[in-house]
Amino acid sequence: MDQEPKVTLLDETIAFPPVEDAWEGLLAVGGDLQEARLIAAYEHGVFPWYGENDPILWWAPEKRSVLFLDRLHVAKSMRSVINQDRFELRIDTAFPEVIKACADVRRSEEGTWISDDIVQAYIQLHELGLAHSFEAWREGKLVGGLYGVSIGQMFFGESMFSIESNASKFAFIQLVEWAKDHGYGPIDCQISNPHLASLGAEIISREAYSKLLRTHLAGGTTLRGKWTIHK
Repeated sequence: MDQEPKVTLLDETIAFPPVEDAWEGLLAVGGDLQEARLIAAYEHGVFPWYGENDPILWWAPEKRSVLFLDRLHVAKSMRSVINQDRFELRIDTAFPEVIKACADVRRSEEGTWISDDIVQAYIQLHELGLAHSFEAWREGKLVGGLYGVSIGQMFFGESMFSIESNASKFAFIQLVEWAKDHGYGPIDCQISNPHLASLGAEIISREAYSKLLRTHLAGGTTLRGKWTIHK
């Protein structure tokens, strides 16, 4: 028999139902984007993803895209870009600009889930020291980057953008190197796409992801605050 839909309507409490209750990946509807709920979501293996005019939708997909740090694939051409010092890495120097650029790029292409509410919620997480941006700069201009959330020893990637070839790949590679240096677990990439797959991201089951999550959330203290660096 097909699974009965069990999508939960959230109320004032921040607890989420078991991820196994998700119906085709959708676990819950409603709630808000306050810090406590967003933290609870990531710790539970859940993330928000919804259209600009839709209610808040919370997802725990059956298949999860992750990048194991030792399996990062850097193409020969990309190594050349890095060795040429084409881009300057900065971390957490332009978080609002990065998330707004991610929204703008997707809005112009196929529509975006990065609504104004999402932008403001993650800027708040950034100000609280939980959300971070890895940025590619060239000649004093922001040309690419990504943002995500860090809790425990997990980094939950949210979105990336590039207005110059290879800029977002550069930012992602630098994120992985930073994560290696600071004892992090795998990067959560949420949903697979060819861009991430080309960098070595792979698909694992929801059960396997939950085990990774438990291990690395318990593996260290959350590094709150800005991770500012110029490189």
